[in-house]
Amino acid sequence: MRKINFKLLLLLFIAQPWVQSQVEKKVSDRPNIVFIMSDDHAVSAVSAYKEWLAKIAPTPNIDRIAENGMLMTRTFNTNSICGPSRASILTGKYSHVNGFFKNEKGGDFDGTQMTFPKLFQASGYETAVIGKWHLGTTPTGFDYSKVMINWGGQGTYFNPVFLVNGKDTIVERQRHSTAQVAHDAINWLENKRDKKKPFMLMYQFKAPHRPWQPDAEFNSLFTTGDLPHPKNFNDNYSGRRAAKEQWMEIENHMNRRDLKIDPPDGLSKYELNEYYAFGNQGQFWTPNDTLQGDDLKNWKYQRYIKDYLRCVAGVDKAVGQMLDYLDENDMSDNTIVVYTSDQGFYLGEHGWFDKRWMYEESFRMPFLISYPKLIKPKSLNSNLILNIDFAPTLLDLASIDIPIEMQGQSFLPLLKSNSKRSRDAVYYHYYEYPKWHKVQPHYGIRTHRYKLIHFYYNMDEWELYDLENDPNEMNNLYGKLSYERIIKKLKKKLKKLQVKYKDDMSIDEMRKMTDMVVERIYNEENLNTR
Repeated sequence: MRKINFKLLLLLFIAQPWVQSQVEKKVSDRPNIVFIMSDDHAVSAVSAYKEWLAKIAPTPNIDRIAENGMLMTRTFNTNSICGPSRASILTGKYSHVNGFFKNEKGGDFDGTQMTFPKLFQASGYETAVIGKWHLGTTPTGFDYSKVMINWGGQGTYFNPVFLVNGKDTIVERQRHSTAQVAHDAINWLENKRDKKKPFMLMYQFKAPHRPWQPDAEFNSLFTTGDLPHPKNFNDNYSGRRAAKEQWMEIENHMNRRDLKIDPPDGLSKYELNEYYAFGNQGQFWTPNDTLQGDDLKNWKYQRYIKDYLRCVAGVDKAVGQMLDYLDENDMSDNTIVVYTSDQGFYLGEHGWFDKRWMYEESFRMPFLISYPKLIKPKSLNSNLILNIDFAPTLLDLASIDIPIEMQGQSFLPLLKSNSKRSRDAVYYHYYEYPKWHKVQPHYGIRTHRYKLIHFYYNMDEWELYDLENDPNEMNNLYGKLSYERIIKKLKKKLKKLQVKYKDDMSIDEMRKMTDMVVERIYNEENLNTR
């Protein structure tokens, strides 16, 4: 019979409170995370970037994150469309690897696969997602979820329908969706989480997604005079066939719902949908017969851009409420705060709205991050970052092992020092066609200076841009003799990246992905806006 060491037992009994305190201390030292994501928020509409809308439409609360941390100026997505970008952020993988590569008839997100929230949850974090989800299947990897499920899974600005913990359906009628998400996020932090654990909260807004319906409190903004146009507002798409054939021009493809044109009385539900959808496919309409030509284009632009920026103002207020809560509860020093969007957006550049393209305005994403224990205030970083890098970086910051299967790479070293370079090029691939805007499927590569794009679905068109001399991407240099050496070099690098990211399939196989039809849980067939 084994002898009992009573002295050892006594020492363990005496030491137990100390051991427990050390465990609790270790847990409390782990950083909390508030991951804030809006939808379709253009970099130019975040004033911290000091671009053309900065003084017109400031975002002081979002800017606070950069003031207290780092502004990353070259952050890009791998597939500029809502659901696929969100799936890549969750998994750290490209669309063709995680299986969710298009919104329209591409099926729903496979929630059984590995995601970074699951890894946080498994490592002892309390996890939650509140707001927009848009992935069809019920969120997994979260201790608490409250996500919008109406309007094709996008949610609505008013009377949004939420699914709570995958079970209960709630219609929120009291608040605008942005204000409701803000309320719910702070309520979870204050009343619903296990405060003995560190937390990872995904705090996600519908705004400023189409159809740009702001909270009434912001309707007084931008009521005096017209806002300016971007430099390439009147682009004629010379030398760019794919750009010329799209259906996303402010002048020709905005519908009556977009621009808040009230319908006549007595329409049936079908007639009402037809009325609001009119304009999607280039049908001409004007609010009155005297408004034509450039005046009509400007009128549409002003209606659009002002409502868009009013929606952004609502998001900015909500971000401020979260930052104030963290400050007031002494949580800011130990909380990583991220602000980003699922992709960028066109605010009149090239005469467009929407996203999808590899051109800078939709390819580029805002990314601001603060963590006082690590990141110096007012830091600036110009390294090439991808949305598949978010997951491994957040895991790295929390000292959680990064799975080998993640294709992204942690940029934690860049948060400590701007002197290091993460990569010399990024790869992009967009698949969806023809709905909703007839943007040709394409892939491409962007370096610090050049961008090479291949449009391949029912055309074989290449485009090359020198971003240093042509930042607005107006002059396609492909085929110019003086650029043959650069094109050859870029194509070689492009092929290497396709092999690296397991996207080196044939063009026919890529086309089959675009043509694939898998109905979604939230069927969007009869909806008129996206």
